[in-house]
Amino acid sequence: MEDQYSTYTALLYIFNLIVGTGALTLPKAFFDAGWVLGIKMTVVMAMMSYITATFVIEAISRCHSIIQWERVERMKRLSREIVTAMESEEDEADDDPDSAESSLMLPSEYIENFPSQPQRMYTLDVRVELSVMASTVFNRFGQILFFVCLCVYLYGDLTIYSAAVAKTLVDTFCDNPSADANVTTTSICWEGYNFTKDTLYKIYLGCFLLLFGPFVFFNVQKTKIIQMVTSFYRFTTFGVMIGLAIWRLSSPSFDHGSPVMTEWSATPALFGSLVYSFMCHHSLPGLIAPIKDKTNLYGSLAANYVIILLLYLTLGLTAVFAFPYIEDLYTLNFDPDNAMTKPLARIGYVLALFPVFTLTTSFPIISVTLRGNLQAMFMRFPWRPLHSICLPILTVVPPVIIAMFTPKIEILVSITGSFAGMTIQYIIPAMLVLCARAQTPPNLLNYPNPYSSPFQSMVWPIVILLWAAICYTLVLYNLFTKKAIVDLF
Repeated sequence: MEDQYSTYTALLYIFNLIVGTGALTLPKAFFDAGWVLGIKMTVVMAMMSYITATFVIEAISRCHSIIQWERVERMKRLSREIVTAMESEEDEADDDPDSAESSLMLPSEYIENFPSQPQRMYTLDVRVELSVMASTVFNRFGQILFFVCLCVYLYGDLTIYSAAVAKTLVDTFCDNPSADANVTTTSICWEGYNFTKDTLYKIYLGCFLLLFGPFVFFNVQKTKIIQMVTSFYRFTTFGVMIGLAIWRLSSPSFDHGSPVMTEWSATPALFGSLVYSFMCHHSLPGLIAPIKDKTNLYGSLAANYVIILLLYLTLGLTAVFAFPYIEDLYTLNFDPDNAMTKPLARIGYVLALFPVFTLTTSFPIISVTLRGNLQAMFMRFPWRPLHSICLPILTVVPPVIIAMFTPKIEILVSITGSFAGMTIQYIIPAMLVLCARAQTPPNLLNYPNPYSSPFQSMVWPIVILLWAAICYTLVLYNLFTKKAIVDLF
């Protein structure tokens, strides 16, 4: 396989995908929900996300085995039809029973290698997108729901990524920053220049599309340099924020935070932040397939989750005790005009631009994932320009256009993305692994699947489905109590 990479590189991709702007909303969620409740819920959500990630990986291997088995069965049926036609033409009445019996068997290369190499059927080397898995194990109704949910979430992600990058740039570099670049159509960005914030916002969006849109035509491996650079930037940024928070805690000249231990009324907002903060499942097929050595994949993935969990807990706890009030986006607590960062104004700008770097890293991964699933949806139409040109353009252009002209895009995406996001992280992995286990060919059940999830009991998918129901209820409660649906209009 071309363009393979090591397990550590794959885990770096997954780390970049998980640790984005969602992590910057956690300190505020910890502050509102209480630091004890925040610790407990973060640990639980990390565990749930890891379980469903292993479900996705197992489902990839099982769906590949189902697809391969069906291909072999089709070849056997075709071979029997050809043999039958030839025999009828030659009018041979004395058929050889051994020959007929052998035609019902798998090809010899499978028989020779299958017991010692079960990965020929159970493999992760072939990229099987979520859409392909859904088409393999779900019925027609389930496939429609899946594609609607996946497209809504991924298009919503790309839209909010585009809007957030442009808004961050406007808010950082304009003389009079505003919280929402869409509504500042008459506000001048710099004195003496006839540039409104809305105009600059759209210019930034256009530049963003030109710079990062072309990555949709390539594979995830082609973004390796960007992933490496931004990973260093992520670690540095989080380290600086944690270090500044600890410095603030140790200094008596600053006001410190006195957070509550538990505030159950803020649980829905905490759930929403944590769902986004542990999301990576939709891109796992594309990230895992190029890995060279997959022998200890689950252990490496667990280590990745532990590192992210410790990072989130450290970030949230230092924040709530260091600041008397926390902004919705934690980097705003370190703006260049802040008393703590004013002597270090350059650090303030680096932190303020953190969302730009994190989202520009995730944008190519999400766009490649959406492109792959769109191509799988249109697999019945093998017109090459459709798959190589039209669908990639259809992946990245509409989100940028929507970000340019749709007001209150954050509320729109929070409503559609919350439900779609929880469905992708909880419902779909649980249903995929249940259906894939049930539809695995009986002949393959005698051979162990080296990529089976550590959570083999039927209890685990049921627990995940019940957990998803709880999350849906809390998100609905949060939306209606905050009147987000009314505010959208």
